[in-house]
Amino acid sequence: MKLAFMGSPDFAVPALRALATAHEVAMVYAQPPKPAGRGQHETNCPVHREALALGLPVRTPKRLKNNPDEAILLKSLAPDAVIVAAYGLILPPEILDIPAARGCLNIHASLLPRWRGAAPIQAAILAGDAETGITIMQMDAGLDTGAMLRRAAIPIGPADTAADLHGRLAELGARLIIETLATNQPPIPQDDTRASYAPKLSREDARLNFTKPAADLERQIRAFTPWPGALALLGDMVIKFIAAECVPGSGLPGEILDDRLTIACGEGALRPTRIQRAGRAAMSTTDFLRGVSLPANARFF
Repeated sequence: MKLAFMGSPDFAVPALRALATAHEVAMVYAQPPKPAGRGQHETNCPVHREALALGLPVRTPKRLKNNPDEAILLKSLAPDAVIVAAYGLILPPEILDIPAARGCLNIHASLLPRWRGAAPIQAAILAGDAETGITIMQMDAGLDTGAMLRRAAIPIGPADTAADLHGRLAELGARLIIETLATNQPPIPQDDTRASYAPKLSREDARLNFTKPAADLERQIRAFTPWPGALALLGDMVIKFIAAECVPGSGLPGEILDDRLTIACGEGALRPTRIQRAGRAAMSTTDFLRGVSLPANARFF
């Protein structure tokens, strides 16, 4: 089967690798190179790098909407299907209509219709969901609203971070898209009444609010690892929380309750077990406390 593949981050790499082994990938589309690192050098995204390693041609348009040249080029390839995985650009109708045989298929990291949108993995952890998964979806003009072709679930463990789930879901997505293309099962419409939305995250979402219950903050820490992180201020120090546990305790929100850095929350208390100061290496809370002297009545904000 002749395919075009559209994806950008690490999540999409296993799918591209699997598809290139099983099918003909006529073209790969990825986000344009962006400045990265201390030198801010132009850097190809993970899918771009993988495509080059596989010897596949790559296109990096800044947009597909109102870009007739890209539509003409894609149509000339006559793909049986376009496979999309976290590409980052909206596919306009003129692109969605090109692959007549199987259409445009999206590898989405949730059990649709739950958690449509840009950050489904993080949203599932934040909500305390017991499971998440992959949905292979027939794309339409809506935001993750298309009919479902295949779904598979994995459990969310009590210590799972977004990074943990990301890797497992990426591999599951690669397996599921191969299985989907090997069959031609009828699509199942989504139940829009059960839909929920996972908005795109920003750095501003990283700040911990200690007026919330400790359980909510513990999930936030896991959901936002590795990005955008979970941050709080302790005096003039920016502290990144990497791992924490919920424990009994009460006090003013943000108040440090004991010599183990237990922090009072709106409900219960949070005890960080691994943290990181800005510009420093991550360390255990025990090691952190050996190196600092906290004033009386110290409090996180």
